[in-house]
Amino acid sequence: MKRVKKPVFFVVACAICVFAVLATIGIHTHYGDITTTWIRGLTDIRWGIDIRGGVDVTFAPPSGHNATNEEMDAARSIIETRMLNNNITDYDLYMDYSAHQIIVRFPWQSEDTDFDPEAAVKELGETAMLSFREGGSSAIKDDQTYEDLPLVLNGADVESATAYYNTDEKEYQISLELKDTGVKAFDEATERLSKTKGVISIWMDDTMISEPSVSSHITNGKATISGSFTAENAKALADKINGGALPFKLETSNFSTISPTLGEGARDAMAIAGLIGFAFIVLFMIIKYRLPGFVASIALVGQAAGTFAAITGFFSFNDSFTLTIPGIAGIILALGMGVDANVITAERIKEEIYSGKSVNGAIRAGYKRAFAAIFDGNITMVIIALILMGAFGTSDSLCAIILSPIFTWFGASTEGTIYSFGYTLAVGVILNFLFGILLSRLMTMSLADFRAFRKPALYGGANNEK
Repeated sequence: MKRVKKPVFFVVACAICVFAVLATIGIHTHYGDITTTWIRGLTDIRWGIDIRGGVDVTFAPPSGHNATNEEMDAARSIIETRMLNNNITDYDLYMDYSAHQIIVRFPWQSEDTDFDPEAAVKELGETAMLSFREGGSSAIKDDQTYEDLPLVLNGADVESATAYYNTDEKEYQISLELKDTGVKAFDEATERLSKTKGVISIWMDDTMISEPSVSSHITNGKATISGSFTAENAKALADKINGGALPFKLETSNFSTISPTLGEGARDAMAIAGLIGFAFIVLFMIIKYRLPGFVASIALVGQAAGTFAAITGFFSFNDSFTLTIPGIAGIILALGMGVDANVITAERIKEEIYSGKSVNGAIRAGYKRAFAAIFDGNITMVIIALILMGAFGTSDSLCAIILSPIFTWFGASTEGTIYSFGYTLAVGVILNFLFGILLSRLMTMSLADFRAFRKPALYGGANNEK
């Protein structure tokens, strides 16, 4: 490794400290009763149902509709998709085929102060019937409803809707793909409406969510919805179309609040205990390993901050994530792996110093010798975490899709709490490669360039300078 310049330590350490502060407190502005979140902090964490409590709701088909098992399974799949679209991974879902009921329990969002079960059910994904109808709101007369508009398609005819950025037209659009059952009806409707620049409106029950004009005859069941969308609006509309493609309208038969099994008081006590434990670890690392221990402590702060940032949605490309008790266990385990990585490295550096190498030579050799052991342990944990995410996440998650050839032999089981554990463990261990290996080495090499920090005693060696 090339010689690292002196300022590198201060640049990296300051960057980690600033990042840790921002990831902890976030940035919020207040204007009257309106709060705008620019950067999410710990107060924006979405806590799991085992910590904060949530909603117990039962969904069922309309009265008189004898739903088949296949239709119930389709409804379950849509509800799970809606959960994922709302970044709710910690939930319990039970199927009662004999009674035609779907029982769902899910946590409340951290940014919502009023725990209203009715609002919670609405946020779940608007349990509504999706329909495409000829004409828009202006075509509805005073004594009519949306049902008086000619039906073109229903939700079961939709294969998928995807938001994307059209580089040619420089705007966000939604790509709509229909199943074979809807191609003919859409062909006939667009042929007729394209001549008059008519409208095919999209409805969720009696609420119109979009009113696109028909500009061309579409024969292959693939259409594009445009209309001056922002990235957020386009994604929201695509999510509603995907989430609304139910084989029947779901009705809420009952709902109630449920109490947390742990509670926010216990969560706060656990947080205090964690901070005290972390302080003891830092103290131990510094006393035992001296300068490498000090550097390791800074790296551990960065790893912890990065893990929480990945949970809160700190980064614009990453949505917020539900944190559960097993998820907290994943954070602790990943931090333990980070401590282990720094301990191995510090011991290797000390061994190299006792073998007679200079401080710089000992640091280079120590990190090189330690890397293989650290890599093996960490990559194993990442693989395990990804398998847990694939086995216990929703069926359309990336890990589940990649591992689907394996799970077809014995099936997958959606369990949000285990998925949360896998997620925090994977994120923490991956960040350990960045903070515990790369950045800690840069900081240690940078400090070793100062004459005052070239004393072997600062690295656990004998008190004579090499």
